[in-house]
Amino acid sequence: MDAVAVIAEGAVRGASAAGIAAFRGIPFAAAPEGPLRFRPPAPAARWNGVRDATAFGTAPPQLSPAPGAAAAWRAGDGLDCLSVNVWTPDLGGAGLPVMVWIHGGGFKHGSSGRPDFDATRLAAAGVVVVTFNYRFGFEGFGRLPGVPDNRGLYDQIAALEWVRRNIGAFGGDPAEVTVFGQSAGAASAALLLAAPAARGLFRRAVAQSIPDAFLPTARADRVTAVLAAEAGVAATWEGFAALPPEAILRVQDAPLQGPGAGFSAFGPVIDGDVVTGPPWETIGRGAGSEVDLICGFTHDEARWFTTAMDVTAIPLTAVADSLRLPASVAADYRAAYPGSTDAELVTVLLSDALFRMPTTRVAEAHAGAGGRTWLYDLTWRSPRLGASHILDVPLVFGNATSPLATRFLGTPPPADFHTLSENMRAAWTSFATDGDPGWPRFDPVNRTTRLWDLPAADVPYPLERSRRIWEGVERGR
Repeated sequence: MDAVAVIAEGAVRGASAAGIAAFRGIPFAAAPEGPLRFRPPAPAARWNGVRDATAFGTAPPQLSPAPGAAAAWRAGDGLDCLSVNVWTPDLGGAGLPVMVWIHGGGFKHGSSGRPDFDATRLAAAGVVVVTFNYRFGFEGFGRLPGVPDNRGLYDQIAALEWVRRNIGAFGGDPAEVTVFGQSAGAASAALLLAAPAARGLFRRAVAQSIPDAFLPTARADRVTAVLAAEAGVAATWEGFAALPPEAILRVQDAPLQGPGAGFSAFGPVIDGDVVTGPPWETIGRGAGSEVDLICGFTHDEARWFTTAMDVTAIPLTAVADSLRLPASVAADYRAAYPGSTDAELVTVLLSDALFRMPTTRVAEAHAGAGGRTWLYDLTWRSPRLGASHILDVPLVFGNATSPLATRFLGTPPPADFHTLSENMRAAWTSFATDGDPGWPRFDPVNRTTRLWDLPAADVPYPLERSRRIWEGVERGR
């Protein structure tokens, strides 16, 4: 059944089914092409009549995430990718809480149109849910002279401004917005919480697995120089703007060489403007303390990456070196976790370095600055990948048969997945509604942490041995 909403830019027609009205592919900014390429987002044009909003918009430029996997974007799709999607349980209502999702993907992959992010079940709990695309890779985070850094973050801010301007037309309350995101989306949520340009655009945030993925300007400049040399153009706006997106994608991994190269050459640049430092530093100085925050991690984050590796052949010292950590760290882990093999410690160290310690530092910084903070550790083990990175996504959205979910769960999914998913969705939507997810707050004294399992438990911070190792440890950048 058709559903029509009238927003500031014009009328849009979505589709309604099972009590949920869904609108897809609504532009929140102009296509970032031509003179707008590598620039901050510009306002979307208004339209006459009723615009169809039943299909997702174009994904941002990207390669396939893995050999044999379908790509979300193909050469010829273009750059008109800045669109939002809305699910609402009460199109004619008013004052519903709003949840705005920022997807992950290592700042080089992703699309809000993935079936994993279908928000029908979340919206059925009585919230309006918004998902959106933003630029990543070089289009969103490449550093060029005379061009603002962090265009992908500015896209996110523009999407939140669209929500403030238009969400009332879908029954939502613009004063009750919760941002939630995972991995790169969690990093984005933490940075937006502290960014002056995003102040007042949301009241609460949920950051699921915050990575250490922040680039100093010198490193971002090196990435640009390598890509320019590989593509045979000048390291200028004119040089890169002359390249089609697929030409940049072909060379985007060229900088990933040497220690600490990582999965992606791109990420938020510490530009002194929208990003003034890693979020735990900025938040620790009080930025964003007025925003309520849930943050957490999966217990075995790195299993997502190590499952395809022979970890028995990788020396623990080599892993520490690749992460640009002090040489003493490997010995510290062996001492802290006696009886564990080096292969087991590889997963522990990677989980800590990539997600668990950055997330912990954000929680500590936010609570220490007086913010209302909640921390969790997802310990429930899926049949195929255990409690690895990304497990929280199908649990929070409740989509047990999406491509991502089946990778964890198989078919059919285990019955306890549905129970845990219902419990987590209830906590997330309760937090969005009244600021209470249902477990005790994390504070500098009690450090209470929710263990998400069946049954759930509220315990003292569970990673104290790792946290002590990381006191005073910083990764090289």
